Amino acid sequence: MMEKGRLFLIPVTLGEINPLEVLPISVKKVIEVVDHYIVENEKSARRFIKSIHPGKSQPSLQLSTLNKFTEPSELPTFLKPCHEGTHVGLMSEAGVPGVADPGSQIVAMAHEQGIRVQPLVGPSSILMAMMSSGMNGQSFAFNGYLPIDKHDRRKRIKQLESLSLRENQSQALIETPYRNNKLIEELLTTLHPETRLCIACDITLPTEYIRTFSVKKWKQSIPDIHKRPALFIIHA
Repeated sequence: MMEKGRLFLIPVTLGEINPLEVLPISVKKVIEVVDHYIVENEKSARRFIKSIHPGKSQPSLQLSTLNKFTEPSELPTFLKPCHEGTHVGLMSEAGVPGVADPGSQIVAMAHEQGIRVQPLVGPSSILMAMMSSGMNGQSFAFNGYLPIDKHDRRKRIKQLESLSLRENQSQALIETPYRNNKLIEELLTTLHPETRLCIACDITLPTEYIRTFSVKKWKQSIPDIHKRPALFIIHA
């Protein structure tokens, strides 16, 4: 019986930086031998593969696109190479696949089909922000994006603050980069003055900025992180 190929979970850099400054050599070794990939954006995926392994033959790459436009009927074909004994790499647009990322459904399919899933070490903005926040790393939750409606956003912020206080649990969230400054404004006007807020942006990049202060102290000096990838953590 033919041995199935593996599904490698391949991390990607969190921004424009030499990949070998933040990724272990094991990632490069996997990319050297894998030609089939599941990616969010073909153009950026090819650029990343070329940056970490310039000698890789681009015509040999076979990329399947997984994003909000992918039809559910396409998904079963993505893991077909594994059943033929060929390894497949799953990549996110930034950071690690499968966490706050559509790749999780591919990972679930792999487990159901008896395909070995092998995660590779790489940067996760969620974990790195938590590591650097000084908040409760024993109990935390990632909440993704807040509602768009202003009233619903304020309500959700208060809910997360109450949950943090009640459970002693850090609450992490993200925002579309061009809305970062607006979110900071809403957090500072909604949260209690003594609630702690961590703002972490450009993680692993030369422009990295990570600070944790009380809401009261943040109001004394509000950072401008417009259009910079960021993560926010609340702890009441």
